Amino acid sequence: MLVVRGGTVVDPIGSRAADVRIDGERIVEVGPELDASGAEVLDAGGALVIPGAIDVHTHFDLPVGAVRSADDFESGTIAAACGGTTCVIDFAGAGREPPVEALRTWHEKARGRAAIDYGFHLTVTEVPEDPAEAGARFRWFVSEGVTSVKLYLAYPERLMVDAATLRRALVAATAAGVLVCVHAEDGLEADRRTAELLAAGRAEPAALSLARPPEIEAAAVRAAAGLAAEVGAPLYVVHLSSAAGLEAVREARAAGANVLAETCPQYLFLTADRLEGPPDEAAGFVCVPPLRADADREALWRALGSGELQAVSTDHCPFTRADRRRGTRTGAGRWSAFTEIPGGLPGVETRLSLVFQGVRDGRLTPERWVELTSTAPARLFGLADRKGSISPGMDADIVVFDPAATKRLDARSLHMRTDHSPYADLTVTGWPAATISRGRVVALGGEPAAGLGGRGRFMARTASGPSGGRPPAGSQTGTSNG
Repeated sequence: MLVVRGGTVVDPIGSRAADVRIDGERIVEVGPELDASGAEVLDAGGALVIPGAIDVHTHFDLPVGAVRSADDFESGTIAAACGGTTCVIDFAGAGREPPVEALRTWHEKARGRAAIDYGFHLTVTEVPEDPAEAGARFRWFVSEGVTSVKLYLAYPERLMVDAATLRRALVAATAAGVLVCVHAEDGLEADRRTAELLAAGRAEPAALSLARPPEIEAAAVRAAAGLAAEVGAPLYVVHLSSAAGLEAVREARAAGANVLAETCPQYLFLTADRLEGPPDEAAGFVCVPPLRADADREALWRALGSGELQAVSTDHCPFTRADRRRGTRTGAGRWSAFTEIPGGLPGVETRLSLVFQGVRDGRLTPERWVELTSTAPARLFGLADRKGSISPGMDADIVVFDPAATKRLDARSLHMRTDHSPYADLTVTGWPAATISRGRVVALGGEPAAGLGGRGRFMARTASGPSGGRPPAGSQTGTSNG
């Protein structure tokens, strides 16, 4: 028995002074001044007590050409725990391998290594033309506990699907209770612009912003949302990065589409000027979609506060400096153009605190912060029966968050397995004092407990109904990464 005492509980119900009693892996009681007789007591000391954060967009142990993402399921989930995240959903699949193979491979990567609970999305690059066969495939996903898939509208050479494939996926997914996520960039236009830039001798990291401008994100959002509206399917846009993309989401909703969207900390804190420095330094800020202008950053913050965006995830896909320099081309030894720099930034450890800066700045309420980082991800991705709130019967995934603690986000002070941090010059206020995963303290003061490897469990997630089983878009209650 464990009692978390003396904190301010913040969850969808609101904020209130309350203790939390845990028996085994579950919360059994929440209320003021609970009897702690015979229980271990964790003194929250007036800090915030919140549901464990849920990151629904990670890429652990992902092969990208000649390199792979720096964190595997062990190091990535330990870092997540240190930063207050108690569950992740990783993308299974590195290319066009069959779903059965992708799922088997990702289970092997995670099993016996994850420190916190985890689930999978499946990357889908092909959907049978026969409706019965397509439906059977998506029902199989659900039977395997996978109730979300991602289709790419970018990367024609590896991952991109055409409109017909996306339409078939939306139809089959909606019938099966699977949520379709899209990487929204016009891949053909991005490739055309890239070819023009390279022909003109523009190979430096800053050219990435010209190759993949906001308008190609907006165009892809409109195209995907149009198909979703046509078939009556919900659609989830991953890593929305721009004001133009946000406006496309608004337009789609106004036209009746049920479009949900997330953004990521890199688009809230970093801007495209980071790509304009010395090439090796600028390479550390390469991600796709690329970093945007300050006006885009401000628009996304406003949308988080207003409820127009549903969640903040990370798209966690970091690389070491050596792998950045090496590039994705086998045998190359060093990248020669921005197209060969492995794309992706670290974030699984820093997300919760970075978004909390929005509370400190008056952009978000504490309740909205919890909604964006825990409650909405649980609800949207089939975990709300176990995670995302502090109430009896739920998994005892709890974070004691000290709103006054300070931390400099230098790579040396973090646990993600990369040797540089895009936020190295930033000191945040607010950091987890303790992280509890299914009743066990897995991190204290931002440091991991011993013996965590293999503790995490695969979360088979629940399907939704034909309408998506999710709140209306906009409701507050309801180059390799992607």
